Amino acid sequence: MSEKHYPLQTTHYKLFVIVGPTASGKSALAMRVAKEFDGEIISADSWQVYKGFDIGTSKPSKTDQKRIKHHLIDVVEASEGFNAPKFKELAEKAIADIQNRGKLPIIVGGTGLYIDSVLFDYGFLPNLGSAERAKLDATGLGELIELAESSGVDLSGIDTRNKRRVIRAIEAGGQKPTKSELKPGVLIVGLKPDTQELRKNIQARTKRMIATGLEQEVRALSAKYGWGIEPMKGIGYQQWRPYLSPMQSLSATARSLSETEIKIVKSTRDLAKRQWTWLKRNPYIRWFKSAQAAYDFLTKTL
Repeated sequence: MSEKHYPLQTTHYKLFVIVGPTASGKSALAMRVAKEFDGEIISADSWQVYKGFDIGTSKPSKTDQKRIKHHLIDVVEASEGFNAPKFKELAEKAIADIQNRGKLPIIVGGTGLYIDSVLFDYGFLPNLGSAERAKLDATGLGELIELAESSGVDLSGIDTRNKRRVIRAIEAGGQKPTKSELKPGVLIVGLKPDTQELRKNIQARTKRMIATGLEQEVRALSAKYGWGIEPMKGIGYQQWRPYLSPMQSLSATARSLSETEIKIVKSTRDLAKRQWTWLKRNPYIRWFKSAQAAYDFLTKTL
């Protein structure tokens, strides 16, 4: 590959985004694009934000992180929460920082809500603290509606039969979430390999994870945190519980190593389907069957 770099100011695109289902080749493409166009990578992965959860989340290697600067990886402890509003805040800071240094920000990932929150400038509704939320959860639907009305909360457009939505309206003080048009200067490419190829990629990646120490990682993390914290519920982690802690598992029987691998593969395939369902709604994504085709398009476009 050519060592030539294309300065950011030579194009009207100020932000690149690479999306696609898990195991579609996004990370490798992002590395290649970042090297060629003097960019830095912003991970849009809801699991890679957690420190210590490395193999099961397919984090970029330390070598890759040294070659190309990555953002929003290892930003919170496993016991801390993380959500889309927090991602949007940190991602926008990273984008501004990268652009101010004359480089190209490249968002890469498959967490659709995280990506869209930046691209369409989502305005999220505020959340109450856990104590206040617990109090509302314990309140009957009729009382919640009365509380909303007495507080001046507009319930028009809210399904008042749905307790969760009424609670969210009270939490937000009647505000509605907002969504803007696509940010200017954004180019989005998506990777969507054929189904059989994606399945092979998922199976091969799962085998690599296990071969490079996933079981040992999960053993250490479960011993440190237990199974209840959020990142331990992620794919590549929760499937180990019937194998490593059968007495604590909801599963009726213990699970073998091969069965654990099969469960990880199936859960990953299900995730890929959900990601595609979300991403395919975005009409601004230019889809490609291979990373090479996407890269060829980018080099011609820029």
